[in-house]
Amino acid sequence: MRPVTDLQRRMIPFEVVSDYRPSGDQPEAIDELARRIEAGEKDVVLLGATGTGKSATTAWLIERLQRPTLVMAPNKTLAAQLATEFRELLPKNAVEYFVSYYDYYQPEAYIAQTDTYIEKDSSINEEVERLRHSATNSLLTRRDVVVVASVSCIYGLGTPQEYVDRMVPIAVGDRVDRDQLLRRFVAMQYTRNDMAFSRGTFRVRGDTVEIIPVYEELAVRIELFGDEVEAIHLLHPVTGDVIRSEEQTFLFPASHYVAGPERMARAISSIEAELEERLAELEAQNKLLEAQRLRMRTTYDLEMLRQVGSCAGIENYSRHIDGRAPGSPPNTLLDYFPEDFLLVIDESHVTVPQIGAMYEGDMSRKRSLVEHGFRLPSAMDNRPLRWEEFVERIGQTVYLSATPGPYELAQSDGVVEQIIRPTGLVDPEVVVKPTRGQIDDLLEEIRVRAERDERVLVTTLTKKMAEDLTDYLLERGVRVQYLHSEVDTLRRVELLRELRLGTVDVLVGINLLREGLDLPEVSLV
Repeated sequence: MRPVTDLQRRMIPFEVVSDYRPSGDQPEAIDELARRIEAGEKDVVLLGATGTGKSATTAWLIERLQRPTLVMAPNKTLAAQLATEFRELLPKNAVEYFVSYYDYYQPEAYIAQTDTYIEKDSSINEEVERLRHSATNSLLTRRDVVVVASVSCIYGLGTPQEYVDRMVPIAVGDRVDRDQLLRRFVAMQYTRNDMAFSRGTFRVRGDTVEIIPVYEELAVRIELFGDEVEAIHLLHPVTGDVIRSEEQTFLFPASHYVAGPERMARAISSIEAELEERLAELEAQNKLLEAQRLRMRTTYDLEMLRQVGSCAGIENYSRHIDGRAPGSPPNTLLDYFPEDFLLVIDESHVTVPQIGAMYEGDMSRKRSLVEHGFRLPSAMDNRPLRWEEFVERIGQTVYLSATPGPYELAQSDGVVEQIIRPTGLVDPEVVVKPTRGQIDDLLEEIRVRAERDERVLVTTLTKKMAEDLTDYLLERGVRVQYLHSEVDTLRRVELLRELRLGTVDVLVGINLLREGLDLPEVSLV
């Protein structure tokens, strides 16, 4: 459900800034893609061979169509690389990065066979969380936006209507009561801290209020003269230097799950009604232990919601907070986009099946929690979208792949081909070698490549093998690092950068190195 708001999205035209022009098969591919999209075709497939510049083609297509765009990638590493490429190609526009903000995530679960309850445990990356908020902020305030996302974009997010309703617009000359403004900041989940000034906090010094929005790297200083806004400045949060002055700014909530007092009161009432109904069900089935569990947990969460406006696992009550009907799909990042947005699915042969698989994997875990009294049944409505719900929320779609899957081929009326590389390079030579002595052979190949200032990628079957091989190569004096899913989100990007710069010569990974990575310095895989 898209938000109803008076907020006008500003539009700076999409403009690709590059020393290169489309070449090889790119000009024909861009023309054909644009023609099909403008003719109203809903699904278009770009069959692009590896290394033909599908990302650059996408950027030139966005420039041609001038529409907000969501680019979906199959993993965080590929999404980060795409975001970097689009930022270089579209420097005047907003290119955002939206992936899961967990560096480590152990979901809440219950294993009935061993009577084991596993509490949710996670480590949130604050920089990735800032980038997520930056994405929703850009989508609601401007049209020249490209969001590069993983499948995280089909998971539940707070309602965009409430997010916009809680937003505070401030302009020079406005009349604002200072204390009322501070109360609104607190209602938006910001914390007052006059000593340690950090993201998500505000401080007050007389008639000057300073706040660091969760989606910004700069602080906002609001100078009041009595009840009138005299000036608005953006400043460096550490040095306090004023970077620039603004005539107007919009301050969005510190959480996507923010709710006003009326909505929260309604949600609490609805949760209490569901609790009573569920307890009666459990007691009628003589499940007294489950009933006691549910009563203790839910009454504690309700008290937190009353007193603080939030609680641990608040997303499990999102159906009540949003005011949705049982079984209805959650709000997601897709609801923050304008109606006419373009969807680009990169490596579609991997990403499309991934989108379809998310719902059932999540639901099997939630059913066990509900059945054994750890959660209310409404917790099952905090979930990723089903495939059919995802399809309802998207418009025109471009699928990018060197090997399109059966679904996208069936949906589209023929494919647009991009086979000839702009660089003129041919496919690399494939050499099959015996497994005997493979490590010694690998060491020799690495030495040869290192002498030529080239890089090597090594793939293994498991994380443990990747780590053990890395340790072995380090002992032999090789500059090497490993890369797998347990490496921090932003550290993965740094490792790829270090490989390209020559800080390391070898990167050992698993399936993260399968498709889509653009590493020209690598001459051996």
